Amino acid sequence: MTDLQHPQPFSDVPGDSKKYDPKFKGPVGNRSCTDIICCLIFFAAIIAYVIVGIVAWIHGDPRKVIYPTDSRGEFCGQVGGRNEHKPFLFYFNLLKCASPLVLLEFQCPTTQICVSKCPERFDSFITAHALLKVKPERWQNYSQFCKPGFNDSTKTPVEVFKDGDCPAFLTPSKPFTQRCLPDLKVQRGVVKVADKTAFSSDDGGSVNATQLLEGVKGANIVLEAREVVMKIFEDYTQSWYWILIGMSIALVISLLFVILMRFIAAFMVWSIILMVIAVLGYGIFHCYMEYKQLKGVPGSEVTIKELGFHTDLRVYLHLRQTWLAFLIILVIVEVIIILMLIFLRKRILIAIALLKEASKAVGCIMSTLVYPVITYLLLLLCVAYWGITAVFLSTSGTAVYKVLANESICNYTMKTCDPDTFNVSKIIKQCPEAECIFAFYGGESYYHRYLIFFQFYNVFLFFWLSNFVIALGQVTLAGAFASYYWAFNKPDDIPAFPVFSSIGRALRYHTGTLAFGSLLLALVQVIRVLLEYIDQKVKGAQNKVAKFILSCLKCCFWCLEKFLKFLNRNAYIMVAIYGKNFCTSAKNAFFLLMRNIIRVVVLDKVTDFLLFLGKLLIVGGVGVLGFFFFTNRINIFEDKGPTLNYYWVPLLTLIVGSYLVAHGFFSVYAMCVDTLFLCFCEDLERNDGSAERPYYSSPDLRDILYKKEYDSPTPQIQEE
Repeated sequence: MTDLQHPQPFSDVPGDSKKYDPKFKGPVGNRSCTDIICCLIFFAAIIAYVIVGIVAWIHGDPRKVIYPTDSRGEFCGQVGGRNEHKPFLFYFNLLKCASPLVLLEFQCPTTQICVSKCPERFDSFITAHALLKVKPERWQNYSQFCKPGFNDSTKTPVEVFKDGDCPAFLTPSKPFTQRCLPDLKVQRGVVKVADKTAFSSDDGGSVNATQLLEGVKGANIVLEAREVVMKIFEDYTQSWYWILIGMSIALVISLLFVILMRFIAAFMVWSIILMVIAVLGYGIFHCYMEYKQLKGVPGSEVTIKELGFHTDLRVYLHLRQTWLAFLIILVIVEVIIILMLIFLRKRILIAIALLKEASKAVGCIMSTLVYPVITYLLLLLCVAYWGITAVFLSTSGTAVYKVLANESICNYTMKTCDPDTFNVSKIIKQCPEAECIFAFYGGESYYHRYLIFFQFYNVFLFFWLSNFVIALGQVTLAGAFASYYWAFNKPDDIPAFPVFSSIGRALRYHTGTLAFGSLLLALVQVIRVLLEYIDQKVKGAQNKVAKFILSCLKCCFWCLEKFLKFLNRNAYIMVAIYGKNFCTSAKNAFFLLMRNIIRVVVLDKVTDFLLFLGKLLIVGGVGVLGFFFFTNRINIFEDKGPTLNYYWVPLLTLIVGSYLVAHGFFSVYAMCVDTLFLCFCEDLERNDGSAERPYYSSPDLRDILYKKEYDSPTPQIQEE
């Protein structure tokens, strides 16, 4: 009779080793519900989240983001609205947009109306009114830029300007993000409007084109954020199908990698390693060539700091400093990877063998490759619900109108007002030049006062639900692979439909446990978001102590999040096997890993590193292909590529999407390795390799995990 002696290098670690149990055959079937209180809280939170979404849907109006709004809070160009055929917003006096009030209220302090087209030539109200009988068409053209309904030609110009019915003058303008802005041009350093540097105003003075430029800049403070959002939205409409094609390429490559790993694991892993090194090498070469070619090119020596921030990232590609930065980063990454491969070469050989063993488990349970699609769809649902709710919450305010007047002579400046009764109110009597214009969307109701709380709740539930979906995927895969490991005769003893059985057990018995683990992670993630928000707010502060404390807090919570992810992942494996609550499972998993800490460090993490290289290769390859395509550098597709405002918008989306696709497939292998590893450690403690207590692991897996490189002796066979 033989007895396989195995080491216990860390027997003094707290936690009891598992004892031999002849009835234990893998994931426990006789289990009960765990963490019931957290389960009830989780469902109550979801019901509240649905209520928040319904309330946001009732009060919100996404049109406020899409369409420009006039001084009465009405949308320009809205289909079915009063201004359906008036898509452009016109400013009566754009010079007022240069006022500091723009920075305080994000509202240009002048009357704004919706118009069907922008002014095409210079004109003034006094001239158009004087030539009413001689040139009535000129009056008709001018009156379309007055307040809706105004057509009283008997009013004197003084009365018109006092009531604010019409603009004093018109300048040639062009629509920009649905706003009529002066057609400004800079010729030899001189600002011109329609080839004029200045023109007369009705008060006998002169308006300089540079003054209009300042007004335009003021208006752009209001427009800039919305302009960027609209351009990004336009880029998505032009490139969404190309993004899907790129993600489909990533999906096919990932699936091909996973299938080939089943048959030629060693070849695939070494291919991944060599191709990652080759891709990074090509990146270094390309960056060096770009850096070299820009030498002597006018403007290429400008630094990134001197250039400042631009939404069009192509500007930075014309700077030598940009390519030098890329070159340095790629060289550092390449050197780090090569050094890791040199020092971990023996561990890599063992990790490859472990991946080959994991591929056998994946091959026996091929349905595990489909499950990441379910996780992806559920995460997509979470993101969609969060995004839609956030938009409706942010647009659920009512129109707020404020008085705009000269603050030195009017005490009602920036007070709220009612545009329907403003002309007969006491405000207009004390401040004849005052105007009641639309300021923003808000409100003073009970709902509006707690709007910021609803937004915070929306973010918190998004993190909670997303982590719950990921946890459900982890415990489902862990249960399926645990069924494989604890099957003595593989694959004959593997239960039918292990994935469906595992997800059924998870949802029926352990919803509260998954909610508990994901809640802990969500709390840490929300705190990290708040710390980032505070960091942005105090970035200009000079208090170095506060900055240091904030940096320490961000670092600590980052480490805490990483530790919780590691602990949760292994706790879910124990939940899938034994069906205990979260705290018990986390404790047992932690102590089991501590009793096998050397194997964890030198094997499990090396395997994760190899899988990361695989994801890096797929994402890098698709990202490089997307970069050349969206910048029209591929001759075959030069005429088929979309016309974009910002090429980085679809490129970043493609890179993130490709990473999620690759991560979904490679996470199956990662979860398989972690589950097999934890089960193996359990197997060593439960059994001794004798005929009465045989190991459930395959001989190949025992050979892999018993290598001398772990500072653990090779099992010795003793004859009795």
